[in-house]
Amino acid sequence: MGVAHHANYLVWMEIGRVELVRTMGLNYKEIEERDGLFLVVVESHCRYVHPARYDQEVEVETKLIEATSRTLDFSYRLRTVDSGHLLARGSTRHVWLNRQMRVTRLPKHYLDVLAQHCGETSEPALADS
Repeated sequence: MGVAHHANYLVWMEIGRVELVRTMGLNYKEIEERDGLFLVVVESHCRYVHPARYDQEVEVETKLIEATSRTLDFSYRLRTVDSGHLLARGSTRHVWLNRQMRVTRLPKHYLDVLAQHCGETSEPALADS
């Protein structure tokens, strides 16, 4: 059909989320290895507005909406790089799990970093369709 598969949009949201968290000075892998904490998706939503075409560059604008000791909520806007045309809007909710895969609380030093960035919009991350 010449368009990107709908599941790619969730992958692009993940790229945006990882890049946003990295700009905050945090690293998922380090948090997992050092503290045994895992951030897992428990809810996702995507409103498809316009199809991305194969080989089209996509930018993902990501915003941390809310950070609590147990959950993080993000929002996303996906656009074409060439025209800025809106492709989709989405959101995800995440919970923190410990090594036993049970819901846990995020240590205060991490929560403080995340909380100070709530509401800020990221520089767009790039992805290819």
